Amino acid sequence: MVIFLIHPLNCAAQTDNVTVPDNDPGQPDLSPHSLYAGLGYGNNMIYLGSTISQNQPYAYTTLTYGYRDMLYISLAPVHLAERNPFIAFNMTSVSFSHVFNSWFDISAASSYYHVAPSLRDTLFGNFLYTDVTFGFDWKILYSKLSAGGMFSEDNNVFFQIRNSRYFQTPGFTSKDLFFAFDPYVNLICGSLTTMETDTGSPVQISPPFWKNGRNSQHSTNTEYSSSFRCLEIDFGIPVSFNSSSFTIEAEPGYVLPLYEENEQNGTRGFILTLSLLYRISPK
Repeated sequence: MVIFLIHPLNCAAQTDNVTVPDNDPGQPDLSPHSLYAGLGYGNNMIYLGSTISQNQPYAYTTLTYGYRDMLYISLAPVHLAERNPFIAFNMTSVSFSHVFNSWFDISAASSYYHVAPSLRDTLFGNFLYTDVTFGFDWKILYSKLSAGGMFSEDNNVFFQIRNSRYFQTPGFTSKDLFFAFDPYVNLICGSLTTMETDTGSPVQISPPFWKNGRNSQHSTNTEYSSSFRCLEIDFGIPVSFNSSSFTIEAEPGYVLPLYEENEQNGTRGFILTLSLLYRISPK
């Protein structure tokens, strides 16, 4: 859902990565530095089993610095429909990846979400999410196993298992344009907080919302309990149009919660993200 925003270029054993080759004699030096600008739109931002856009469409811009296609630092302001101020929150992320061989790679990432002060009582509080991911290329499938921690008013652990199959068309035209496809199935497990009000009505929530839920909106007779379980399974078919300088991507998908839903959760159903990434600096 927001993976493209946070990790604009994923280094994986299965995909055709953009790498910096050894320079040939007589050829100009290739810079290890790169700079990208991007923008995107989505109908609902769902993250770790929660809709952090509260079922609203969102738009974003992003600026990303890359070093040797291994280290990326990104800043992305996000606008939510029907929310003021115009920039509801900012996402700052740092990621590092390394491909060991044709079948194994590893990456680590850290993302900080900073919310406008006037929205922290109605949207969510600031939080930091850090994870480590191991990638395994089985040729037929590419598997990613991730373990991450969320640091906010409550600290929580999440695990993800993602299976995908990347493939692309041959290049065409003199600019070597091509289409790429990366259908996937993703399973998310983590902490789920169950809230039961004094009227006996259960509501299920999960981070990055509030510590023990929206406690400012309920009576003191509300009881909370947390358990670790599978939260969500989601499916997607990212389709991208690529060249050496830009990528245009559309990702339709479907989110299926693995717990009893409540109207407040709003995570079930079709989602769509559209994004454009342009490489400012030359190769």
